[in-house]
Amino acid sequence: MDVLVRDVGEADFAEIVVEGSKTRPVVVDFWAEWCGPCRQLSPALEEAAQRHVGEVDVVKVDVDANPRLAQTFRVQGIPAVKAFAGGRVVNEFTGLQPPQVIEQFFAALAPSEADRLVAEAGTDPARAEDLYRSAMAAEVDHPGAAVGLASLLADRGDVDEAREVLAKARPTDEVQRLGARLDLEGVGSDLDALAVAVEGGDVESRPELGRALAAAGRHDEAIEVLLDAVRLPATREDGREALLAVFTALGPDDPRVRAARPKLASALF
Repeated sequence: MDVLVRDVGEADFAEIVVEGSKTRPVVVDFWAEWCGPCRQLSPALEEAAQRHVGEVDVVKVDVDANPRLAQTFRVQGIPAVKAFAGGRVVNEFTGLQPPQVIEQFFAALAPSEADRLVAEAGTDPARAEDLYRSAMAAEVDHPGAAVGLASLLADRGDVDEAREVLAKARPTDEVQRLGARLDLEGVGSDLDALAVAVEGGDVESRPELGRALAAAGRHDEAIEVLLDAVRLPATREDGREALLAVFTALGPDDPRVRAARPKLASALF
C-alpha cells in the first residue's frame, strides 16, 4: 500500500500539522527541489512512514514556496525533519541520515504497547479495566492508563485504590485534575451543617465549606466561599490550598478558573 505523503504550505500547515499532531504525530520534511540530499532522504522517510502507517503521518514543506514556515520553525539547512506531537515540535534532525536513525526517529513517535492498550480500552468498556491494568503492567507510570483505571475504580467506590494508581503515574494535567477531584469528593463533611456554622459566624469553617461545595459539584459557590476565606488572616492559607485544589480539579482552561485567578491574587496581595 502506498503511503500518501502530503505537500503542505502556509495555508494549511496549522490545520494539518499543528492541530493534526494533537491526534497523531506528524513528521514534517522541509525540503527544496534543488536539494540533492533532500531527494535522497525523501524515499527513506516514505519507507519509514509505510512501516508506521496509521501511527505517524508524514508531510512535506517546500521551503522555497513557504519561506515564512521555514523562518518560523528556524530551518537553518535542509533537509530538515521535525516531528510534531501535541501541537509542538518534539524531535528533529537536519541532513541526510542512515535508515536506522530514521527508524529510531519514527519508532519513538509511534504508540507504545501501553498506548495501544489504552486506546483499545476506550472502545471496549467490558474489558476496559483489564486493558488498563495490562497497560500499567507494561508501563507503570502511563498517565492515560492510570486515569482510565482510577476513574473506573472511583466510580465503583474504590477511591483509595484509585489514589494509589494515580500516585504511580507521571503527573500530567489530567492525572493531577483527577487526583484533586478525588481529594475534594472525599471530604465527606455535612454541607448543611457547615453552611449553618459559617452563617452563624464560624469563619474558620469557610475552607471546609468550600471543599464540601466543590465535592457536591457547586463550584461557583465553592470559589466564592474560598475567596472569602483567603481574605481572612485566620483562614488565608487553608483557603488558598482548597481553592488551588478546586482550580486543579476544574482545569486551567475552565472559565471559572480564569476568572477567579486574578481575584485570588488580589486577595493574597
